[in-house]
Amino acid sequence: MDQLRAWTPDQWPLAEGWQEAVADFLASPQGRQLAGFLRERIAAGAVIYPPQPLRALSLTPLASVHAVILGQDPYHGPGQAEGLAFSVAEGVKLPPSLKNIFQELGCQPASGSLVDWARHGVLLLNACLTVEQGQPASHAKKGWEALTDRLLALVAATATPCVYLLWGAHAQAKAPLIEATARSHGREVLVLQANHPSPLSARRPPVPFLGCGHFAQAREWLAQRGVTGVFPVDSRLL
Repeated sequence: MDQLRAWTPDQWPLAEGWQEAVADFLASPQGRQLAGFLRERIAAGAVIYPPQPLRALSLTPLASVHAVILGQDPYHGPGQAEGLAFSVAEGVKLPPSLKNIFQELGCQPASGSLVDWARHGVLLLNACLTVEQGQPASHAKKGWEALTDRLLALVAATATPCVYLLWGAHAQAKAPLIEATARSHGREVLVLQANHPSPLSARRPPVPFLGCGHFAQAREWLAQRGVTGVFPVDSRLL
């Protein structure tokens, strides 16, 4: 079973542009607190996902980021989480939220893995980067948020043009950080907000996820600025 078996962040690969922010976090009080917490939980036999918490940073170099999708925490079922927000490993049944994402995109995927998106400039970042089996949000407020807020600020200060797709109240709470940072650094951003793609909220007001048109808006806005190929789809159309 793929799970986190040791706290060894020095062995986790990072694409170009992320190293300083990650190193600074790991040396910070929040980083040391998180390390202690995870070592304790691993020693206690907790089953923790995903096996590589920083995988999103290994697949998408900072200079390549042109879109950000922010999730809350990894999937907590066996074999689901692969270190990318909303993505599941190949061969894993699609969770309901991911089904709705593909429905909004207008495709029937061959796989639920979004690795190809990550390789085409979409940073698939969860606010919290680990979770225990069967216990959603079990690692919330243990330190990860200090790192992911730092990463969001780094992207907002650096990436341009960049689209931020914020689905649900948890993700939308990051809009002020993103907008203020981008504005102060003269970066061109588009912040799109809608309900979470979960079946519980995907069709509800005030901004239902299904029918929000975010993917079309993002592609058009980026294309007008010379960026194409974001959100690639290798599947048959619905």
